[in-house]
Amino acid sequence: MFTPFILILLFTKAWSFEPPEEKADVFAKKACPAFLTFFNAAYLAGATVELPCYCKPHQVHSVVWFFRKLGSGSEETRALADHHGNQLLDSSRIPHGGDLRSRFFIRLFSLLLFRASVDDSGVYICGSEHGDYFYAYDLDIQEVQKLGPARESASISRKRRQRQRSGEPLYRVFTTFRPWSRCDRCGLPGEQVRAGLCYVHSRFLHVRYQGTNRTVVSCGSEAVPEAFSRLKRSRPGASLEIRSCHVTCPNEAPPPSVVDNIMVFVGHSSKETQVQVSYLNHPADQILTLGCPDARPGMAVAWDRGPKPIYRLHSQASPRLYIDAGHHLVFKPATLQDSDVYYCWLQGRRVAEIHLLVYTSFGKNSSIWSHPEFSTAMQLVLKCYATMTAVFCLLLLIRAGVRLRRDAHTD
Repeated sequence: MFTPFILILLFTKAWSFEPPEEKADVFAKKACPAFLTFFNAAYLAGATVELPCYCKPHQVHSVVWFFRKLGSGSEETRALADHHGNQLLDSSRIPHGGDLRSRFFIRLFSLLLFRASVDDSGVYICGSEHGDYFYAYDLDIQEVQKLGPARESASISRKRRQRQRSGEPLYRVFTTFRPWSRCDRCGLPGEQVRAGLCYVHSRFLHVRYQGTNRTVVSCGSEAVPEAFSRLKRSRPGASLEIRSCHVTCPNEAPPPSVVDNIMVFVGHSSKETQVQVSYLNHPADQILTLGCPDARPGMAVAWDRGPKPIYRLHSQASPRLYIDAGHHLVFKPATLQDSDVYYCWLQGRRVAEIHLLVYTSFGKNSSIWSHPEFSTAMQLVLKCYATMTAVFCLLLLIRAGVRLRRDAHTD
């Protein structure tokens, strides 16, 4: 049993403040390039993209990001800002019905793009409001064109075909696969995924665009010359391979002690949080996108509908409900039958429980009479009314019969 003195010590320790250690300025170690170059970066569509501004002068305390869409001229470069500034893209082209501010944010000089789409491909420049440029990216967002079970490396066979056609072609297209993710579930069958991005190797790339080396960039990069017309027309995309897995769950942690409960109460516990429970209402016949809390690029994410797992391989046959490349659960569109409890797994552990309610939404030009289930609902209401009326009449008859029988015995 804890004495009041021990509890006072615990709360004093919990609320004590220690000033942070002095850290070196990260911008002091990296000088900005004298000649602005564009660093190539490729991501899957639907993923969250972070573009850090790795260098800036010491006197600059805020940055402005500039954007030029893929294939457009330099005169179409637009300035980006956060919630107090300009817009990023055409709001009518934002995927999954999400608004602009849910996909775009500037934090600590870095540009974050949520649920990136192919239309976000282009040049991103970190600079100042006076038009100074510090750091730039050549961003290539690739749509998944091949999704299926794991196969042999496709890049090797593609390279061989290119070499067989000619001794030294102008360019070679290949796919680079990232490592397999960890199993997205434990205790029951799960899945592992790995993404393969499209790259091109050539000696004729633009010198201002830098990839892993001077001769390799992603297939959608602006470094690819216009002379590679066949590559430009085909627009090769990314691949996503899936394979089954099964791992055992780690041993559960012992129940929390009194000290752990106190530390959780004051917000200073380092233990893993419990499953987050949330409630969501969404109108029917509209696109809905569910994201797993605290999920970041490269993490393993899985989804369950109640006790039934939702597998990527099986969801290919149902384009209305699927898991996209960014590990979001997409309803395209949501229907009344989708109302249920959904669970999210993160890194093999269940972390979120979402209670989804899809309701009927009536627009300006629609009424309740035009609803497809109106006739069924009216039939059910009429049947219930008829049943209640019959029961009421039966009770009246029984009451009248009892009265007549009682009056007969009295006489």
